[in-house]
Amino acid sequence: MSMFDKAKDKAEQMLGHAKEKLGHATDNRDMEASGKADQTSGEIKEAGHTLRDRATGAVRDMKDRFHR
Repeated sequence: MSMFDKAKDKAEQMLGHAKEKLGHATDNRDMEASGKADQTSGEIKEAGHTLRDRATGAVRDMKDRFHR
């Protein structure tokens, strides 16, 4: 995963957290729910990138073992 993707996913999570807190403080349930959704979306994207990186690493390891 590129550093840009990581930063983008973390930023989405942090903005979602801030939006959730602002919604809670202003008693705006729609904003609070939207913030939670943004956090979840960022977490899912981050998990997907991590899974992809691990799978890519596993494939490289298997290729290296066969070439030895």
